[in-house]
Amino acid sequence: MWARRTHPPPSDRSQAVELVVSADPEEAAAEVARLLVDVATEGGSVVLAGGSTPRRAYELAAAAQPYWGDVDIWFGDERCVPADDPRSNLQLVRESFLKELVVWPRVHPIPIELPAAEAAEAYDAVLQGVKLDLVVLGLGADGHTASLFPEAPALDVVDRLVVEAEAGLEPFVDRVTLTIPALEAGAHVVFLAVGTEKAEPARRAFGEKASRATPASLVRSRLGTTTAILDRAAASLLRPSSS
Repeated sequence: MWARRTHPPPSDRSQAVELVVSADPEEAAAEVARLLVDVATEGGSVVLAGGSTPRRAYELAAAAQPYWGDVDIWFGDERCVPADDPRSNLQLVRESFLKELVVWPRVHPIPIELPAAEAAEAYDAVLQGVKLDLVVLGLGADGHTASLFPEAPALDVVDRLVVEAEAGLEPFVDRVTLTIPALEAGAHVVFLAVGTEKAEPARRAFGEKASRATPASLVRSRLGTTTAILDRAAASLLRPSSS
């Protein structure tokens, strides 16, 4: 099976976050779009998040820069559903981002046509040695990020970049997710969270000590920068000292 961590990660890493508070969701999306465009301009590798929150950022990035030929696109996680299923992260990226581009990036989808364990093994193999310049992540109401859910066994994996993951919330389908070692290898790890419903998980993820109960608090860039881009509502419970 997987090699697992036998002790918790250093708790002081929970505070190693640059906090950017935007006026509203649109401004927060524009901040993420700017970072995406920077990679498109310079070339590099990007990990994209699924879910509804980053959709607007992808739309803005595509509108600002339609040429992505020097970029590799990877996925932080994927649900094991058909590629054209509305629950698919690949489908989200196609609709909100790829279809608007003049020149597409090199897209590396998670091979969900395989069983979850096999898909994870295959994606792990192709991700080995890849330098990730920007990792875009979301923040769930339960504190999860990618498909790393509270107290899940995948949180302790140290020898794999990608593993299968059981569904932690609806839709209850199998998933494949990048692990903490894969995500924290990103040169710039960026969380995007907006809305009042994200205020409590944002407080736990970016204002308290790292905890397996809040998986987002465990993901910090090892050698680069970690940024949390929040709107005012999502940042409302963070103390000034954590910014």
